[in-house]
Amino acid sequence: MRQGSYEDPAALRDSFAGAEQVLLISGNDPAADMVGLHRNAVEAAVAASAGRILYTSQQGAVPGNPYRPSDIHIATEAILGDSGVAWTALRNGAYGPLDHLLGPWQRTGVIAQPEDGPVPYTDRDDIAEATAIILAGDRSFDGPVTLTAPTALTFDDFAKIACDLTGRTVERVVVNGKRWVADQVAAGVPEQVARHLLTWHQAARAGWFAEADPLLAELLGRAPRTAEDRLAAEIGI
Repeated sequence: MRQGSYEDPAALRDSFAGAEQVLLISGNDPAADMVGLHRNAVEAAVAASAGRILYTSQQGAVPGNPYRPSDIHIATEAILGDSGVAWTALRNGAYGPLDHLLGPWQRTGVIAQPEDGPVPYTDRDDIAEATAIILAGDRSFDGPVTLTAPTALTFDDFAKIACDLTGRTVERVVVNGKRWVADQVAAGVPEQVARHLLTWHQAARAGWFAEADPLLAELLGRAPRTAEDRLAAEIGI
């Protein structure tokens, strides 16, 4: 096992030595210089003569997206493009746990979140499997590729799915952004993180994540897990 850190380029070069491909996992520390740290990793992979660099980016990583981490992914993809090495940006769909996304609806009967838009919420394990297939396969993917579930959903859709699964009334309530941030902070979420998350809701409302892509299903050779599948598993059905 080799150890390395994005903060230690020399150690990264040793870690990457002899690698034909390098998979870089994007950082998510809002207080860190993530673009600079990603640059360290890309330069170390180039110095180690890696044949291809893969990077976990984000769906909708294009200029104008108000979700603040998008700027990090856009800048990192630009660094990859200038690296002189073959590269792939895995623009993954939103894959966070649904209980974090929807809040305590099982207890309250309410999905209380800011105004949203359609998003193809994607299973983390499906993305991991597809990433392994890309790494191990003979097919090359150059530049950005988008990996998402096949269907984009809104919180209204989730409320209906939850009603159907449980037989209970589950209401969708739109919460003002300022109040939502205050509620998150009261629940223990750092304010900077809560404000970052609010920009994600704003981006979803504006349609930046609305487009689903069929590539994930193609790579898996099967239908990706649906939001209904995942919600049913979370509530034990």
